Amino acid sequence: MTFEQLRIFVAVAQREHLTRAAEIINLTPSAVSAAIKNLETFYGVELFHRVGRRIELTDTGRIFLVEARATLARARAAELTLAELGGLQRGTLNVSASQTIASYWLPPVLMRFHDQYPRIEINLVIGNTKNVSDAIVEGAADLGFIEGEINEPALMMREIARDALMVVVGPDHIWATSQDALSFDDLITHSSWVLRETGSGTRSEFENAIKRAGYNPDTLNVVLTLPSNESVISAAAAGNAATVVSSSVALPFIEQGRLFRASITLPERSFMMLHHKERHHSRAASVLADIALNRHLPAKSISAP
Repeated sequence: MTFEQLRIFVAVAQREHLTRAAEIINLTPSAVSAAIKNLETFYGVELFHRVGRRIELTDTGRIFLVEARATLARARAAELTLAELGGLQRGTLNVSASQTIASYWLPPVLMRFHDQYPRIEINLVIGNTKNVSDAIVEGAADLGFIEGEINEPALMMREIARDALMVVVGPDHIWATSQDALSFDDLITHSSWVLRETGSGTRSEFENAIKRAGYNPDTLNVVLTLPSNESVISAAAAGNAATVVSSSVALPFIEQGRLFRASITLPERSFMMLHHKERHHSRAASVLADIALNRHLPAKSISAP
């Protein structure tokens, strides 16, 4: 078994799609398929179900995925140790981030890091808040960035920014032109909703706000659950359902007249940075963490530890 086989297996397992995995790791689909087949044949196991043109992890594959991620994480830690000894001249830093942060907040931070250490490769994986938390716990990522907080005892969390959630609707929605202030009761009783999937920071923070107001979020009339900010915005803009997204996501669409802000103010939420309490925090991760914590300071004021 080689590290390359493990890398290929994890890429396929995360996406359950050979072609997409091949594109990400810059291999041909046939090379990816052959590597998986070699693993299965040599060890006499089935890692994936072949269902028509789709593939799905078997129970054996799910168990092996945990070990494969942990092994690759240790290999990356060893690589970063050597990179640190060489003055951060080479290496890979694995980062996991939820969609809103990855799309709107994190890119300037990553560019500042790249400007300082151009030969350290940054591998960014985007998911929802639960995906990010799992990646840190399993050792697949060195640092994670999420919206809101998560209850995971193994992780250290630090606030890096504040964000405002916004209820928005399309031009045909009754709230688009209404000047009357809305209540949480209005949210429950007077609109259908398009929301992000369970596990996303945006949805969990919205549901927490509803709970704090004394309502049950399960009583929301959710007609669609979609996996990205772009999809919920497109659905809301085209129909009569409301949605909730970060103000960073919504404002460009409001300026274009495609969305309208509903007259209700939701509590602010935190953008949080995660790392494992017990795993070694590499020098590269420490530098990126400092940049994230000091995002609004001039680049020259940030120094490597």
